[in-house]
Amino acid sequence: MGIKTFGELIDWTRDLHQHLADCLAHCATRHDDERARALLKYLATHESELALIINKFEHQSAQNTLETRVYDHLQHNTIKTHQTCDEHYLKQDFQGIYREVMDFHGQIMKLYQTMSEKAEIREAKELFEALLTMEKNESMRLASQVGRMDDL
Repeated sequence: MGIKTFGELIDWTRDLHQHLADCLAHCATRHDDERARALLKYLATHESELALIINKFEHQSAQNTLETRVYDHLQHNTIKTHQTCDEHYLKQDFQGIYREVMDFHGQIMKLYQTMSEKAEIREAKELFEALLTMEKNESMRLASQVGRMDDL
């Protein structure tokens, strides 16, 4: 993994969200269970929105903050996700899909928390705190919406 700066790290997390969105959308058209299809479609839309939000964070950040070097955190603590869309979600039920996506968000939050704690300049710390807050809020919104879907 060739991530050397905070900007590249933010790009990477944005790309992870978009990759997950693409995979969920692909599986949504092929899942046998109607509830799982609806969940996959919703999650795909949500993940695409998150990728756009993260992109906005990056464009609003100071260039010197984005160019700040990232130390070896990612070499030892990589995020576990499917790097290829192998139709993994077709084999899971509603709850399994939901748990896996929420676990992914938990890993992203842990990464942002760690980067905030390790940041040596105030602007970088504030950037990762803002990303962490956004990720937490979006995870709560996701949990609320999926809870409503599950009630139906």
